[in-house]
Amino acid sequence: MIEVLSPSRWPQAREAGALVGHILATLKARSTVGTNLLDIDRWAQTMIVEAGALSCYVGYAPSFGRGPFAHHICTSVNDAVLHGLPHDYALADGDLLSLDLAVSLGGVVSDSAVSFVVGTSGSAEDLAMIEVTERARAAGIAAARPGARIGDLSHAIGSVLTESGYSINLEFGGHGVGSTMHQDPHISNSGRPGRGFALRPGLLLALEPWVMADTDELVTDADGWTLRSATGCRTAHSEHTVLITEDGAEIMTVQPT
Repeated sequence: MIEVLSPSRWPQAREAGALVGHILATLKARSTVGTNLLDIDRWAQTMIVEAGALSCYVGYAPSFGRGPFAHHICTSVNDAVLHGLPHDYALADGDLLSLDLAVSLGGVVSDSAVSFVVGTSGSAEDLAMIEVTERARAAGIAAARPGARIGDLSHAIGSVLTESGYSINLEFGGHGVGSTMHQDPHISNSGRPGRGFALRPGLLLALEPWVMADTDELVTDADGWTLRSATGCRTAHSEHTVLITEDGAEIMTVQPT
């Protein structure tokens, strides 16, 4: 199903996106050396509940996971890139952490992810990889406007990733959101321009480029959820939810500074 929001629901989309951006910014600031991933999950739960929102992850049981997720945020560390299941782990200096959060507020979902290095020992390679995912995300957003096609977004994202020397895994990518978290259209992180669904005002899309340093192959962790690079290399993931308006794409999940 491809859901198109009526203009009367756009304010709810903006409120949901602002909440997700605020929570991620807060969690990023609080995620320091020694922070436990389970504490991050608890902090996320508290902020979601206090805002009167609902977690999109608790009880979520898609075909690609093992049973209900049962946590409020994905916490992926180092070689983990997607769907990281929070567990008893204290962050170390130099860890590369990706936080991925989706909540529903006022009946509208917003979804976003951020990657960053914990502490002060981040390598130049890690920082460059994070920057590439953010630049690819920006390229996809710049291509998003009424009349453009999904392939235009995929091509813009993929061009940045491949030109930067990364191979692209096509198993997981961006997607539509709306009253539920994962909807059509699928937005691959590589594609051909001029192909696919034509964008129109009211479409809410989550664009999420992610890469692994030296592979495009994933393996599933023993927890049945966490996806890791097959070679054990580092990874990065960036995501924004955007609303297609008459003028282009409006970012819903901007993090306050």
